Amino acid sequence: MGPSDHTNKGRLIAASLGPGAPELITRAAWEALTTAACWAWPESRQEGGGYALAIAQRAGLAPPERALALNFPMTRDPLALARHWHSAAEKVLETLHQGVDVAFLVEGDASFFATFGHLQRTVLELDPEIQVRIIPGVTSPLAAAALDQRALCDGDQTIALVPATIGMDRLDRLLSDFETVVLLKVRPVLDEVLELLKSRNLLEKAVFVERVGAPEERLVSDVWSLKGVQVHYLSLMIIHCNDGEFALGRGA
Repeated sequence: MGPSDHTNKGRLIAASLGPGAPELITRAAWEALTTAACWAWPESRQEGGGYALAIAQRAGLAPPERALALNFPMTRDPLALARHWHSAAEKVLETLHQGVDVAFLVEGDASFFATFGHLQRTVLELDPEIQVRIIPGVTSPLAAAALDQRALCDGDQTIALVPATIGMDRLDRLLSDFETVVLLKVRPVLDEVLELLKSRNLLEKAVFVERVGAPEERLVSDVWSLKGVQVHYLSLMIIHCNDGEFALGRGA
């Protein structure tokens, strides 16, 4: 997988690896990892070398000699984040300008709540001529629904996928407006979400899934049992607010 024919610069490739299970890596992402001369990945405090790197390593793949471990702080300070993204983009560009493709490892899908979008934007701000290829992957909500063995939506049903941190008032409205609600980033507000579901008699309609696809994955049907429990940051909740049984003629 060589550089672009007309720029003599390498391509920035988002290699989406799925949520954690090596067998969910697509053939396209596998090819990108086995042919790109350089890998890059985001370092993580929680996971050491990085969760995306761990997925590739579980698949039996090892980074090539040229590798870029990019460190990003766990902060919401926009100035601090901008500095780190700029630094990461400069490191990636140094390799791209040598005519070498860089495969950036992404857990899940590069277009779905992923760090890649920030890197892509910053790289293109510094050099608009860089070509970008985004390889799609399996997202955690889809993998979680498969683990739960229940469709996220069907027919004319609607679905909302949102961070749980958007606020309880907004979540309350979504639980009325959509048949299915998938909550990402539930760890910081898990107890608040559970209290909201209890007030709406939806506890039995919800499932909690943690680290789906990884060896440590778990599904919890009794979500109230998680009250006051510290969960992993890679966790989500699926709530079937209105499962449509009456509309399908199955209601009592």
